[in-house]
Amino acid sequence: MQDKSAPEEFDVVIVGRGPVGAALANLLGLCGVRTLVLEREARTYHLPRAVHFDDECMRVFQTIGLADAILPRVILSPGMLFLDADGKMLLDWSRPQTLTPMGWNLSYRFHQPDLEDVLIGGLARWPHVSMRSGCEVFALDQDETGVRVRYEDLSNGKLSEVRTGYVIGCDGARSLVRRFIGSGMDDLGFHERWLVIDVLLKRARDDLGDYSIQHCDPHRPATYVRGTGTRRRWEITVLPDEDSNDVAQPAKVWELLSRWITPGDGELERAAVYTFHSVIAQQWRHGRLLLAGDSAHQTPPFLGQGMCAGIRDAANLAWKLAAVSRDGASSDMLDTYQSERQPHVREFIELAIRLGGVINTRAIEAGLAAGQARENAPVKLEVKKPVLGPGHALGDLPLAGHLAPQFTLNDGSRGDDRIGYSHVLLVESATHLALSRPGIKILTNDDADGIGRWLREHGITAALVRPDRYIRGTARNDAEFNRLISAITRPTDVPSAA
Repeated sequence: MQDKSAPEEFDVVIVGRGPVGAALANLLGLCGVRTLVLEREARTYHLPRAVHFDDECMRVFQTIGLADAILPRVILSPGMLFLDADGKMLLDWSRPQTLTPMGWNLSYRFHQPDLEDVLIGGLARWPHVSMRSGCEVFALDQDETGVRVRYEDLSNGKLSEVRTGYVIGCDGARSLVRRFIGSGMDDLGFHERWLVIDVLLKRARDDLGDYSIQHCDPHRPATYVRGTGTRRRWEITVLPDEDSNDVAQPAKVWELLSRWITPGDGELERAAVYTFHSVIAQQWRHGRLLLAGDSAHQTPPFLGQGMCAGIRDAANLAWKLAAVSRDGASSDMLDTYQSERQPHVREFIELAIRLGGVINTRAIEAGLAAGQARENAPVKLEVKKPVLGPGHALGDLPLAGHLAPQFTLNDGSRGDDRIGYSHVLLVESATHLALSRPGIKILTNDDADGIGRWLREHGITAALVRPDRYIRGTARNDAEFNRLISAITRPTDVPSAA
């Protein structure tokens, strides 16, 4: 029977507790937002899925205070090499092993259940964040004041409901929240079946190497990825005439793996056929319902940016939800979420499709055009992070929509740790104008030697950085500086999280 007492109330309900939902819940916890996470599964899925994240993701994990817990569970990636059928290198996508301007390494490999354990464990720090597992949402009814969320506890069949200001669908490719929004999908044209094989090595096979390898074999393209510990992954194209069930049988799997390893080298942890898609939801928000992660977009895995895109969604959305839910900002601010994130994620998906063309050797020229040609050497690929689409950044100012660097402070600590999850003004020296306004965090050259150098390099005197570390706007003169100050000191714009 359904409980007839008054439903509990939350500011935000998140449907799905994968990495994106858990990261979003931690960010909202940091902001003091009353949050409930509802997850259909009773426990964390134990098999690997995503295997790569980047420096920007690690910076988000740093923001929520979990980077130090995650670091021992990851390994650095040296990058990816694209080889033709004869083993000749077509494309060199090596990653530098030095820290990037984000303050972290460019590429990390991880085991998704390990990451989820850390992110979910981190929720216990926030008394205003609750998580309920084994609970399946079946109805969302929104009105002018909020959303009625109804769900079933799958362990006992009990039906419950809560009230919330907003619902965020982090519930994957077959998203229920997306169905309630009624969004169609833009299809970018890539749909291929690949056999994903996860192996646990039983003996050392150093010859397999640390690089990811894309085998651009026109007969059967394949990918090799080194995971953490003894984990190794192969992704192998399923041919059009092959049956998905037949190709995933152990005998066939070992036949396909025979050019690299034998059953004496390792044991199969999982072999399953996945269809890699390239789609973007047309509508990420309808009133009080919003989408993040795979519910909003799906990409082929060739860039390793699928989960990264979802973590960026969470970082973009959390501080805006806090501003609207807690600080009186207009709900129109939430419209900047899709306008900023959709073009950004589309650019990554389109590049992943071009790289997929290289791997399949059906469109090598198009793929190589993404890289930088070098004489008598394989094309060198360097992926530049896209700029945010139009939205909350002051787009007519230099660097607006770009990621800000993370400066190392003069005491050796990381700048983001001083700033917290809030806006910050980067200036060469503190001015009476900035200091006279409450609620503005400031970093100056006195805090970090690199700030003045960076400002001068870009011909600016100040930069206003949002909580998601993207630049809201910059100033070249006093008029633009005053514009930045007025932008941040309106209470509707500033989440007060420290």
